[in-house]
Amino acid sequence: MRNAAAFTTVRARAKEVTVIIDGKAIAARVRAEIAEGVKAVVGRAGMPPGLAAVRVGEDPASVIYVRNKIKACKEAGLGSFEHVLPERTTQEDLLGLLSRLNADRRVHGILVQLPLPKHIDADRVIDLVAPEKDVDGFGPRNVAALTMGRPGLRPCTPSGCIRLLDEAETPLQGARALVVGRSLIVGKPMALLLLERNATVTVAHSRTRDLAAEVGQADVVVAAIGRAELIKGAWIKPGATVIDVGMNRPSRTC
Repeated sequence: MRNAAAFTTVRARAKEVTVIIDGKAIAARVRAEIAEGVKAVVGRAGMPPGLAAVRVGEDPASVIYVRNKIKACKEAGLGSFEHVLPERTTQEDLLGLLSRLNADRRVHGILVQLPLPKHIDADRVIDLVAPEKDVDGFGPRNVAALTMGRPGLRPCTPSGCIRLLDEAETPLQGARALVVGRSLIVGKPMALLLLERNATVTVAHSRTRDLAAEVGQADVVVAAIGRAELIKGAWIKPGATVIDVGMNRPSRTC
């Protein structure tokens, strides 16, 4: 959640006021809720839920993401198992590790950090993760469950966006929602989660004609396209809520 910038605009005495949604405060509450849940599980089962995080190579962003996830696990009392493999790891070795994690009773969730090195078939890796341990919700069974409205594990980032919208008391039923981006990680599942909440959803992308017009009609905008400053503030209509997914930092020249 803390990687997403979010705000809502409201009219006050004919002036537009921007209200920042405090993602850090919301994330702290979520972690506190999880910590209480972990205590309850430990009381019943005698052991905490465990997350295995698998990283291949030294991609700088991946190093930060996995480190933060392991830190969050420890803060919430979750068990954590970090597996860092060298860039040259073969696909067979990675699949072997995942098979062992699938069978490990201490591991209740498996997260494979993407991107993987080019010589590894990411689809085969994702497909091998046991559906009940696929905490990213990327595997075909969980994707199908989301599409069909059935129970399953939902992708984390879109779920976090829904939590932000709920915390901001953003009405979703009947609202015009625009998702800018169509990736399997954020854009597509975000659109499906908004549909579950009875929003009227449009998906836009880098080739959408007149993106400004689409943004200007939306009550909710979720930007998940990976390009800084693609959406201009002047396009946002008063009263709209905007979630900016990502960590883009615009370059500045003097």
